[in-house]
Amino acid sequence: MAKILYNIGKWSSLNGIKVILMTLLILGGLGAAALGMGISFNDDLAIPGTESEEAMKVLEKEFQSGDSGGQAYLVMKAPENETLDSAENNKLIQEALEKIQEDQAVTSVATPAELKNINPDKQIGYAVITYDTPAAEVSDESKGIVEDNLQITRDAGIQTELGGTVEFDVTTGGGSEVMGIIAAYVVLAITFTSLLVAGMPIIMALFGLGMGVLLVLIGTNFFDVPSISLTLAAMLGIAVGIDYALFIISRFRLEMKKENSVTESVAIATGTAGSAVVFAGVTVIIGLLGLVVMEIPFIGSMGIAAAAVVLGTIFVSLTLLPAILGLFGHKMAATRKNRVINLITRTDKKKAASSNKWGRFVTSKPLTVAILGIVLLVVMSVPFFHMELGLPNKGDKTLDKTERQGYELMTEGYGDGVHATLAVLAEPEGAAQEFPDKINQVVEDIGGLTHVKSVSPAMPNESGDMFIISVTPTHGPNHAETKDLVKEIRELSKSGNAELMVTGSTAINIDISQKIMDALPIFAALIILFAYLLLMVVFRSLLIPLKAVLGFVLSMAATFGFTVLVVQDGYLQDLFGLPGPTAILFLLPILSIGILFGLAMDYEVFLVSKMREVYTHTGDAKKAIFVGMKENGPIVTAAGLIMAVVFAGFILASDPIIKQMGLALTFGVLFDAFVVRLTIVPAVMTLMGKSSWYLPKWLDRILPNIDIEGTTLMTEKEKKPMVQKQPSEDLV
Repeated sequence: MAKILYNIGKWSSLNGIKVILMTLLILGGLGAAALGMGISFNDDLAIPGTESEEAMKVLEKEFQSGDSGGQAYLVMKAPENETLDSAENNKLIQEALEKIQEDQAVTSVATPAELKNINPDKQIGYAVITYDTPAAEVSDESKGIVEDNLQITRDAGIQTELGGTVEFDVTTGGGSEVMGIIAAYVVLAITFTSLLVAGMPIIMALFGLGMGVLLVLIGTNFFDVPSISLTLAAMLGIAVGIDYALFIISRFRLEMKKENSVTESVAIATGTAGSAVVFAGVTVIIGLLGLVVMEIPFIGSMGIAAAAVVLGTIFVSLTLLPAILGLFGHKMAATRKNRVINLITRTDKKKAASSNKWGRFVTSKPLTVAILGIVLLVVMSVPFFHMELGLPNKGDKTLDKTERQGYELMTEGYGDGVHATLAVLAEPEGAAQEFPDKINQVVEDIGGLTHVKSVSPAMPNESGDMFIISVTPTHGPNHAETKDLVKEIRELSKSGNAELMVTGSTAINIDISQKIMDALPIFAALIILFAYLLLMVVFRSLLIPLKAVLGFVLSMAATFGFTVLVVQDGYLQDLFGLPGPTAILFLLPILSIGILFGLAMDYEVFLVSKMREVYTHTGDAKKAIFVGMKENGPIVTAAGLIMAVVFAGFILASDPIIKQMGLALTFGVLFDAFVVRLTIVPAVMTLMGKSSWYLPKWLDRILPNIDIEGTTLMTEKEKKPMVQKQPSEDLV
């Protein structure tokens, strides 16, 4: 593979303009196809086969209300010493609703007095506005009319906030992602001491991301792809794109330091570092495709979408990057002023030794370093064991949002369980004349459960053979007690009075979260096994892959533990700008594993491939570790810092869900790059010595030889007689 990539790099370098035009043509073609075919995301996150999903189908069939329009709530609290149902306040509420009803999209409005939902102390209630379209399709103009008329009640001293199924406070990422990329550019500029070179990894990442995203947009016309797929794809595309370009550019500058021509340096960098990029990228792609085995449709689509972006990034790294290096490489060569990357190219032994102080420290006290690193990760992992997954709701918005205030008012007036109402479908068993008694017994049994606040009377369908019961829990939708309640209601079917099915948004969310938790260990085990086997083939070792995958498990456990500590348990909330303790986003484990697995494999391959190259030539295990830390350690350090600052940008977003993702990914990178790859990995390898590279001879004979270090390529080049560079060579 190294020889093929060498030739690709050389051709791209010599035909830079053609490659750039070809890339732009591909992007233009994909863009035109995406625009022509249109975009058709499917944000149905349902999981076919779950009990709540099946119950929802029955509910829609048996209890057709014809009222499928979105609803907005005006949640109100009367001024102190007043009641919400007073004549004056009711007149103001009616006036506001009449103004809102002038919107032709509104089908009906109802005051709290008409709905009889004012709480016992007559302070809090909510009006309901119903639209003629689903909640997601309510126009911004209609939302604006509601927001404008809130002032009618607010000016009179009635606290008025928003709620319901219509989303008013739609939070965008804002400039947080841009700030992260700017911070990454600063780190790259310091690393390379060149503004031109610093921009290259980011530009390559954006080109690869653009190509992959366009493929995803086209794919939405053929597959059910949720829009959230772009979030995973964008994060992963930027992450691996910068890493891949960083590694190839670093090797290019190293070859230029050896006084090779620009074309030769590009070719060698593509053949050697490019081989590691291909291996790491393919590993990530296969790992992402492993999401399909979870048998959760929208998660499988997310994996395929992210894999498409990684594929686009690999393509750009191996073609467009060599082309640009061929055109501008003479301006990107390392200079004496460089204080970071030049560490990997110094020839002065004393300076080289002093520049690798961390490598010397780790290899001199390996047992102490390994124990401290492992203990740190284990301690951070402890909170992971009480992680609770949930879906975002209006209670997760920041405190300054009107929908968050509406959520809090609803909680104050009716209790936390008002946000977690369950719909229970009851199909009585036996003769029709026994139905009333059996349904009454079911209602009584449900009302007697521990975590039930209230139960509505059972309402029959038109045929009278099925009933619907509304159950209000005592706790919110993401509480463990509410999840237990859903299980307890389902178990009442065993009583023989009626077959019970539980549905509603809360029950569906609980089933989705549980399905993910059940599938997560299987997915994690599969990618760990796959990574182990692939790393064993590449590094010709039994123990190095084991150390690599165990390190990944430790870093992921510590990442989830720290996230639970902050997000769910409520520690350090002010530091990270979180509005309050909440459940972990149900997709966070999948997103984190998908992205961090890719980065972990990058760091492992970049670091250990150099160690294997040195060990193959010298047979000195400790020297291999030391040289690997000295030459590729700075690259992993720079890559880890860049990814950490990129992901930290998401913590600055105003949306708490994006904050969660940014928090998990930032500390996931820090744990894996700096604690595992740059600390535990070299320490453990030092302790194992030559046994790190042990592989039975019989196994060595049957395993394919994947030369990701480009050793064969470099050996052949060293054997070739030196040819004097012709004066016209650089003009070709």
